[in-house]
Formats: sequence, structure tokens, C-alpha cells
Amino acid sequence: MSLQIHVLPAGPIETNAYLLIDSSRGEAVLIDAPGDVWKQVSPLLAAAKCCLVELWLTHGHWDHMQGVAEVVAATGARVSAHLDDRILLETPGVMEVFLPSSIRLAAVRTDRWLADGDRFEALGLTWEARHVPGHCPGSLLFWCEEKGVAFCGDAIFKGGVGRTDFPGGSMVVLDKAIRARIYTLPSDTLLYPGHGEDTTVVAERAGSPFVRG
Repeated sequence: MSLQIHVLPAGPIETNAYLLIDSSRGEAVLIDAPGDVWKQVSPLLAAAKCCLVELWLTHGHWDHMQGVAEVVAATGARVSAHLDDRILLETPGVMEVFLPSSIRLAAVRTDRWLADGDRFEALGLTWEARHVPGHCPGSLLFWCEEKGVAFCGDAIFKGGVGRTDFPGGSMVVLDKAIRARIYTLPSDTLLYPGHGEDTTVVAERAGSPFVRG
């Protein structure tokens, strides 16, 4: 089985969405939905003759959920997130007060709340959700051991970590979560972050100036 991973930067601050396609099954999963990402997702699904069945949110910050309503309206995809971000997803007005008036957010209805350690099947693969708070209370990482990949939102970046000065953020919490939930993954696991280029567990453990392994 071949898993195609499309990196789709979108929205006002070029937030990474990831479209995972298995054309042999005719199914796809989208991880995060920045604004206007549907314009990139739609032609890729059509070319692969796939249906979008799942939408997984790494966390509830506006730039990762701005496009959810459009994607769900077009596909009916099932939305998964962490319960600690419920207020951000269901009452996004709490974020709009910090944003330019041109950015409007629609509430998200979550179909499945995932918790740390939850394992589930998608695209013929087994996935594990890991709770990595500190940048955002409900931050999740989605790991597939078989493919050696993890989608980690804004918890960690290549040479960096997520900001912790937002409401609900804590560097102490993030440091602990990265050590327990990311640095314990296999060393060669490829980390796909919410912004910027991919990296690996071993590279961040050895070289991160913020959380040394």
C-alpha cells in the first residue's frame, strides 16, 4: 500500500496542512485545515479519485481550523480533535478578538474526541494520538509507526518549538510533553510540523536549542 503525503501550506500565515492519500482504497485524510486549503485539496482528491473521510486537528488555534467548515461542507469528513480545545473550536470568537477584522472563524463540530494514547485505524494503517500540550491545551500528535511519520502541529518545529505565550500555553508543560511524547518516538521518525520544513526525532533531540534530549 502506497501512502502519498501532500504538504499544503495555506492561509494567511502559510500553515501546513497535510493530505494523506491512499488511491488503492479511494480514501484520504486531511490533517489540519487552514483558510482556503480546500482549493488545494479538491483537485488532488479528484486526480486520485479519492474521498476525504477524515479531518484530524492537531490543535484548535485559528490558523489550523479556519478552513474546517468549508472542507466538511464539501466532503462530510469526520472531524477529530482533543477535548481540551473544545472552547476554541466551538466558540472561536474567543480567538477573533486577537485577529484582524478580515479574519472570520466558523465554529467546528467535532465528531470524535481523542485522548493521549488512543489508537485507531485509518487508510489501512494503525495510528496513535499523543497529547502534547504547552503550545495549546489540546495539542495532538498523530503517529504511524509502520510508516515512520508523525504529524505534530505546532508542538515542535525544525530547530524550534511552539510559542507558549498564548492563553493556555506553558513552556514547562511543553518541555515535559516533548520529552515524554515526541522524544520517545523511534529516532528516525519523520516529524511533519504545522509550519516550515520537516525534521526528525533524532535531529531535534540532538540539536534543539529549546528542549535537549
